[in-house]
Amino acid sequence: MSKRQRNYLRAMANPLKPNVLLGKQGLTEQVLDKIGRELDAHELIKVRFLEFKDERKQLTETILEETGCALVSLIGHVATLYREQADPERRLIVLPE
Repeated sequence: MSKRQRNYLRAMANPLKPNVLLGKQGLTEQVLDKIGRELDAHELIKVRFLEFKDERKQLTETILEETGCALVSLIGHVATLYREQADPERRLIVLPE
């Protein structure tokens, strides 16, 4: 992902509220499934880390590996994630070249 595309996605994500809250239970299979479903539905989501704030970078890396998404930004306790829709007809976001 180019810097221009990342900046475009960051601007689109600015008004979004976190779709997934990662709390006391940690990163479970259910949370990973929810992240996958949200990415399928919206392509661009935010994940807020309520607990494990010291390990948010490691948790973000695990999420990226498990879901196949890209990290747009990790600011404070919120990670912004993007995964392009596999079906071109269902894509909501068209990235600039």
